[in-house]
Amino acid sequence: MPNSKKWRPVQLPEALLVLLIMLAIMGLGVIKFGLSPQTPVILVIALIILWARIRGAHWDDIHGGIIDGIKTGIIPIFIFLLIGALISVWIAAGIIPSMMVFGFHLISAQWFVPSVFLVCAIIGTSIGSAFTIISTIGIALFGIGTTMGINPALIAGAIISGAIFGDKTSPLSDSTNLAAAIAEADLFDHIRNLMWSTIPAFVVSLALYTVLGAGAATQSHLGKIQTTLTVLNSNFTISWWAALPLVVMFACALLKVPAIATLLMNIGLAIVMIFIEQPHIALTKIATMIETGFVAKTGNAGVDALLSRGGISAMMSTVSLILLTLSLGGLLMKFNLIQTAMVPLTKRLKGAGATVTAAILAGIGVNIFVGEQYLSVILPGKAFKTTFNQRGLANLALSRVLEDGGTVINYLIPWGVAGAFAANTLGVSTLAYLPFCFFSLLSPVFSIISGFTGWGLKHRPANEAADLD
Repeated sequence: MPNSKKWRPVQLPEALLVLLIMLAIMGLGVIKFGLSPQTPVILVIALIILWARIRGAHWDDIHGGIIDGIKTGIIPIFIFLLIGALISVWIAAGIIPSMMVFGFHLISAQWFVPSVFLVCAIIGTSIGSAFTIISTIGIALFGIGTTMGINPALIAGAIISGAIFGDKTSPLSDSTNLAAAIAEADLFDHIRNLMWSTIPAFVVSLALYTVLGAGAATQSHLGKIQTTLTVLNSNFTISWWAALPLVVMFACALLKVPAIATLLMNIGLAIVMIFIEQPHIALTKIATMIETGFVAKTGNAGVDALLSRGGISAMMSTVSLILLTLSLGGLLMKFNLIQTAMVPLTKRLKGAGATVTAAILAGIGVNIFVGEQYLSVILPGKAFKTTFNQRGLANLALSRVLEDGGTVINYLIPWGVAGAFAANTLGVSTLAYLPFCFFSLLSPVFSIISGFTGWGLKHRPANEAADLD
């Protein structure tokens, strides 16, 4: 809350008007005019600052809101920079090319799209990081799929959906731990309870990928696979030795090694592999690769486009968007715009179905207006906890809703942290893969169905609910 004596508490109509203007600017900018998200977000930040100054806010309040917002994203930003470095050295060491070669031999072209979804889901559950899956295995699978002539947006949707499923159901996931903590629910009880909406969303998604993927790889494109294999084998070191960094990543996940340490170890291991494979390579070349990315020079335009990736500089577009959206989120929190919009809503809810639906929509709303995954869990969690208690709903009911309306939706927002990361990493715009990111689209739907039918919806014991009333 601003410290200025001139500041008056924000009322609901004013908060809703400001938020709707924000949504209109960002929606029109990105969807209607096809702008990169940064420009509409800067415009919205400028208008919020102007509005706050007119209402009497000090510059100290404005600066404080921006700083508070950015603080929450410092670690994710550092992780994104490390992922940029990781991608470039993994390609140079032959790790991602090896995954592509083995993938061509192991994965059926007929069932490629559902296979992508399953592989990312299984490995994602083991690792607990959707970002890691998308930026490593995801890139390799994306390269295989595009070589087969499959719609890049469909492949990206399958990769991201599988990665989100793994992130959502893994006890190693930051977002899953956060949702359980905010709702004050046991982590493993939370994961088991997620299955009531997660399994139906998973099954329907798998069916859709199977139907859409059937015949997606045409015979004319299948002929390019052998050419791609030849190019990869000629220009990169292809061996089972390339699986070592994946083994290290799994081991770090099981030992609960923090993401930063895991990424640094993998970058170091990949650099060692590069020196073993290319003893005479200059250290400055590796440094340049880490800074600006790997540039493939195979002579094959398609392979060069797929494998010219990574580098710290390649992540700066995503980092700039994260800084802007976090700044915007900090301002919205500082001036109580989000809280003012949500709290009155919680007081008007009747019944479990309406309560669950409102909490889902609140999570989606925070994703849209703020673009930050963690805040989409934290803000609705705090706003709806009392209401869930009063309706006799268990903490597990709230924790599941926070995942279904918060965590999974951020990948569908062009200016969202996760959405921007996935789009930048795979080279497919958020709006292009959004219609194919079935798991994210279906999770809130099944959660709302659960709220109205009571199917899998956890309630507090009768005596405990009575005490809360």
